[in-house]
Amino acid sequence: MTPRVTRIRRYPVKGLSGEDLERVELTAGQTLPGDRRFAIARGSADLPPVQPGWAPKKNFVQLARTARLGQLQTAFDADTGLLTISRRGKRITQGRITTATGRMVIEQFLGAFLAGEVSTAPRLVDAQDTPLTDSQDAVVSLINLESVRDLRRVLGHEVDPRRFRANVYLDGLPAWAERAWVGEAVTIGPLRLQVTEETQRCAATTVNPDTGERDEQIPKALKRGYGHVNMGVYARVTVGGPLTVGDPVSVPETVSA
Repeated sequence: MTPRVTRIRRYPVKGLSGEDLERVELTAGQTLPGDRRFAIARGSADLPPVQPGWAPKKNFVQLARTARLGQLQTAFDADTGLLTISRRGKRITQGRITTATGRMVIEQFLGAFLAGEVSTAPRLVDAQDTPLTDSQDAVVSLINLESVRDLRRVLGHEVDPRRFRANVYLDGLPAWAERAWVGEAVTIGPLRLQVTEETQRCAATTVNPDTGERDEQIPKALKRGYGHVNMGVYARVTVGGPLTVGDPVSVPETVSA
């Protein structure tokens, strides 16, 4: 199989569900547009509601520490700013989170939904052009699907790749080939990316993306099976352009296997 992109995902609200994209325009030196633009700030975090600037993840309600977030399904309309939240297929609430009033509606719901999970009322913040990703560097995250498949040798069953909350899913490459890409350039369609580091996995991967239950010890399985807790890599866009599902992927021959 020719290596290619099989899925593109972004997460409009940090910690909440992702959405699939068929095509998106990437710009050199920037993250995937709209990814982690919004985040649920802890009430104790001293952050302004709009353009708070990048902040460490300890300031936010995270899936790693609050599995209950995984019970929510969200849909975000980037044109209108409307966020719709559902649970078990039923719409619960919605608000235009690009406005103060809309954010307040969502905050009120989250305050009730997370009662007992967080000590102070959460606040929704809009980072606009400074995504609230875990990394302060402007990077996109890549997952090699063959590496995810190889993990079944340790767990004894298939693993849903969505657990790793990546931006770009790649197929047709040898398992763990990406571990040799750090410091190297990868070409995806017209794009060129410089791989900066491997992605260390945390407790967010233990949460089932469909049920919101903690049902897999992914970091422990990685450590037990491979001696590390890495899955996927971060990469900086050096040459921008369109990213499309089906785009071919090219890595240097010396690190392709």
